[in-house]
Amino acid sequence: MAATVVRYLRSVGSPTSAAAEPGTEPVDALPRPDLRAVGENERAPVSPAEFRAVLGNFASGVTIITSPPGEGEEGPAGFACQSFASLSLDPPLVTFMVARTSTTWPRIARAGVFCVNILGSEQGELCRSFAVSGADKFAGVAHSPAPATGSPQLDAVPAWIDCRIHAVHTGGDHLIVVGRVVAMGAAGEGDPLLFHKGRFGRFAD
Repeated sequence: MAATVVRYLRSVGSPTSAAAEPGTEPVDALPRPDLRAVGENERAPVSPAEFRAVLGNFASGVTIITSPPGEGEEGPAGFACQSFASLSLDPPLVTFMVARTSTTWPRIARAGVFCVNILGSEQGELCRSFAVSGADKFAGVAHSPAPATGSPQLDAVPAWIDCRIHAVHTGGDHLIVVGRVVAMGAAGEGDPLLFHKGRFGRFAD
């Protein structure tokens, strides 16, 4: 696991290995820190509603980030992610952003690896199922272990990217996760699933 991830886990009070030391109580891996970057006596430059409305004009692809189960965990972890991008060609790096309040992120951080599953235009319902908190997201979802990390590679996705966590940076109320690509593949066909102004869409011919 990358040293940056270990530092992150220590900072939030989470054990840095999949299992806690014998005889110790489980630790909440995700406290809710004060994430405000604007003082109580300051006015934010824009409102959250305006921020979402304006940024919603930027269309993006949609992915599902997955990781294998850790020791003592019943199943793999995963969540729907819109904020994914390529970062570097040499070395091959990608990045995604995740809320610091995410309950899935600590499991991915402990695993130290993840697979980016890029969704196709007909996979909107699959995305919605992974956007629900607390549900068994993998129920009825066919997948196989990605070749390098064992993270779930979902069946029928147009492309997948297998990664090890390279670095984690703080970005306000989110974390910026950088992954080093260790394997990848693509079917080379089909349209991508797009997200724009709160709705799924696809390219028009």
